Amino acid sequence: MVMIDQYIFGGFVASLFAFVLLYTLRRRTIGKTKGGASKAASIDECVTSPAADGASRAESGGDADVIIVGAGVAGAALAYTLGKEGRRVRVIERDLTEPDRIVGELLQPGGYLKLIELGLEDCLSNIDAQRVFGYALYKDGKDTKLSYPLEKFDSDVSGRSFHNGRFIQRMREKASTIANVRIEQGTVTSLLEENGTVKGVQYKTKKGEEITAYAPLTVVCDGCFSNLRRSLCTPEVENPSCFVGLILENCDLPHANHGHVVLGDPSPILFYPISSTEIRCLVDVPGQKVPSIASGEMANYLKTVVAPQIPPQLYNSFIAAIEKGNIRTMPNRSMPANPHPTPGALLMGDAFNMRHPLTGGGMTVALSDIVLLRDLLRPIHDLNDASILCKYLESFYTLRKPVASTINTLAGALYKVFCASSDPARNEMRRACFDYLSLGGVCSNGPISLLSGLNPSPLSLFLHFFSVAVFGVGRLLLPFPSPQRVWLGARLLSGASGIIFPIIKAEGVRQMFFPATVPAYYRAPPVN
Repeated sequence: MVMIDQYIFGGFVASLFAFVLLYTLRRRTIGKTKGGASKAASIDECVTSPAADGASRAESGGDADVIIVGAGVAGAALAYTLGKEGRRVRVIERDLTEPDRIVGELLQPGGYLKLIELGLEDCLSNIDAQRVFGYALYKDGKDTKLSYPLEKFDSDVSGRSFHNGRFIQRMREKASTIANVRIEQGTVTSLLEENGTVKGVQYKTKKGEEITAYAPLTVVCDGCFSNLRRSLCTPEVENPSCFVGLILENCDLPHANHGHVVLGDPSPILFYPISSTEIRCLVDVPGQKVPSIASGEMANYLKTVVAPQIPPQLYNSFIAAIEKGNIRTMPNRSMPANPHPTPGALLMGDAFNMRHPLTGGGMTVALSDIVLLRDLLRPIHDLNDASILCKYLESFYTLRKPVASTINTLAGALYKVFCASSDPARNEMRRACFDYLSLGGVCSNGPISLLSGLNPSPLSLFLHFFSVAVFGVGRLLLPFPSPQRVWLGARLLSGASGIIFPIIKAEGVRQMFFPATVPAYYRAPPVN
C-alpha cells in the first residue's frame, strides 16, 4: 500500500512538473510570435479568431521578407527577381486567372533588355509573341518608316508584342518555380500601419476569410486602379482619352513587324501585331466619354470617322472586326510619381506612375524600376529596420527619374502633338513633327532611340522636341517671312513650350535633369 502511494505521489509530481514545463514553453512561443522573432513558422499556420461581424479572421506569421500586392507585369517580375536574390516573397493577387486587357501588349527594345537582365526573357517564348523593329507613321496619305537603332545589339534584341494575359501568366509561372516565392489569390483591403510604419497588409481570401500578413517591406503594385496608393503618394490622375480596342484577323500590316501610327482626326490610331494571325487596333478617343457600344453608336463612329483614315490594306479587316462586335474600351491615364516616403512600404508599376500608353513605355519603366530596386536591396541582408531602410530607399525615387521621366514626358508630349487641333499653330507643329521624323538620320534615330527606351536621356528629349519646333518655324519663315507667318511661328514656339514644360515640371526639373544634386542620390546602404 505504501509502495502504491509512493507511485501515486511520484506520478502527481511528474505531472505537475510536465504541466509547468509545457505552460512555460507555450508562453515563450506566443511571445516570440507576437514579437516577430520567429522566422520558421509557415504562412499556412494561422491562428484564427472570430471577427465582430461574424467573418473569419486569421493572423499569419511574419515569415516573409517582402509582401507584394499584385501579380501583374511589375508584381510577377519583382517576385521572381527578389526570390532569386534569396528573399522570402509573398505575393497576393486579386485574380490569378489569365488577364484579358487591350493595353500592355507592346514591350519596347529597352524593356526587352531589362527583361534579359532579370532573366525573364524566356517568358516571351511559346506565347506567339511577335518581333517589332520600329514604327510606320501615316499622315494625310503619306507614310514614313522609323526603324529602331539596333545595330549595336545582339540579333535577338528588338521590341516584342503579344497578348498581355499570356505574358503575365508565363511570368507568374516562372516566379512560382522559386521555392521561397508564394503566390496566392486574395484582395488586399488595407495596409497595416503602426506608428507611421507599414507592417504588412490585411486581405480577404476567395472564401471571405480575412487574414493579416506581416513583412518588413510591402511593395504595392496593384495597377492603375490601385486602392492603396493614396496613403503612399499624392495621386494626380489625368484621363486625357480612352482607347477603343479591336482585333483584326488574317491580314498583313503594310510594314511587317512594325507598329503603325496613323495621325488621324481627332487623335492617333494604332496598329501592331499581337500574334501571328492577329493585329491589335487601338483607336484613341479624346475625353473621358466614348460613344455607346450597346446602342451601335460606337460601331457607326468607327465606320464613318475612323475607317476612312486607316491604310487601305487594313480597311476590310477593320470593318470585319467592327461587324464581329468584340469592341473593348479602356481609359488612358497619366500620373506623375509623387511619393510619400513611408517606412515599410514602396510603390511600383502603374500604381505609382503612369503615362499615356501611346508610346508603349509602361512596361519598360516598370522593368527598369525593378532592376534598380534589386540592385539597391542587394547589399542589405536585414530589412527589419524600417526607418533606416526608408531613408536609404529615397534614392530609388531619385535614381529612377532620368529613365522614367524621359519616357513619361515623351509619351505626354507626343500625344498632344499627334492630336488634331483647331489651332493653326498646333497643327503646324503636328506637320513639322511628321516631316522632321521623315528626314531620317539623326532626326529619326534620336527620337526613336528615346521612344524605344534604348537612350532614355532627358536632355536629348528636350533638344529633339525643340528642334521640331524650330524646324517648323524655319519652314514658316522661308523663303520670305510675312507678319502672319512670323506670328504663327511665335505661337508655334509658345505652344511647344506650353506642351512640354508643364510635363517636365510635374516630373521634377531637378530630379529629371540634375539628379546628382539631390542628396538622396548619394545614399549608402545601411550597415546590417
